[in-house]
Amino acid sequence: MKTTETPAPLPAESGGPVTKVDGASAGRSERKKKEGHVLNAFSHGFLILWAFMVVLPLLWAVMTSFKDDRSIFSSPWSLPDKLHFDNWSRAWTQANMSDYFLNTILVVGGSLIGTLVLGSMAAYVLARFDFPGNRFIYYLFIGGMSFPIMLALVPLFYVVNNMGLLNTIHGLILVYIAYSLPFTVFFLTAFFRTLPTSVAEAAFVDGASHSRTFFQIMLPMAKPGLISVGIFNFLGQWNQYMLPTVLNTDPDKRVLTQGLVQLAVSQGYKGDWSGLFAGLVMAMLPVLAAYIVFQRQVVQGLTAGALK
Repeated sequence: MKTTETPAPLPAESGGPVTKVDGASAGRSERKKKEGHVLNAFSHGFLILWAFMVVLPLLWAVMTSFKDDRSIFSSPWSLPDKLHFDNWSRAWTQANMSDYFLNTILVVGGSLIGTLVLGSMAAYVLARFDFPGNRFIYYLFIGGMSFPIMLALVPLFYVVNNMGLLNTIHGLILVYIAYSLPFTVFFLTAFFRTLPTSVAEAAFVDGASHSRTFFQIMLPMAKPGLISVGIFNFLGQWNQYMLPTVLNTDPDKRVLTQGLVQLAVSQGYKGDWSGLFAGLVMAMLPVLAAYIVFQRQVVQGLTAGALK
């Protein structure tokens, strides 16, 4: 007896009926797309609002620095009728902004170099070598990050005074280095742990010493992390006000933050508001320039540990 073979089902033609399973999956994908569009629109809207809130005061300060005093009060939101560059020259010369800039560059430059050198050396040792007390020293640095600087101002004043470093540039540099080391060591220790150990081991096999391996091999590999922590330290040290106010009372050695406060007081009494805004913009420009130039390196340093 011959049996009749059942023909195989033909594939559904394009435009044919869709099964229930396909319809449900298509509905879920459509809902996910809609939710994704709503989330993207909300996040983009929030970012635009945040950018507007940040950029608008900066642009207004720059615009106001080129106005005269009458225009600042009569039409604060309008563009200047002409660019008054004399506001900048008056703030630079008469308000001693040039001296404040020089003192700040000396203090921040010296402390930034010292912080990166000492912090990277300490972080490399803590990240690559196991010795008794390694974790204890590491947690001491972390504890230094949580210690409020205001609690140390009075004893710090007496320590610096007893060492003969009060009202000196190098004394302020040493205090800035000590203030910035905990975060630097914490940041760079995590970064050095992500670097490959095979390169350092190959250098040791070739006869390189520990110092040569660190300075010629490991330190260049840690360049993204150094730039990132350098930017953060630069911002913190450039805007530092509490420490120089307590430890630097000499008018000839004031840094920029102290000079801005003095400028605000003196120009406020004189009614020279245009010169005050010019001084504020002068203090703001180096920070913006540093971040604009190194923004890509900052992002690479922050994401390097996650990408490895």
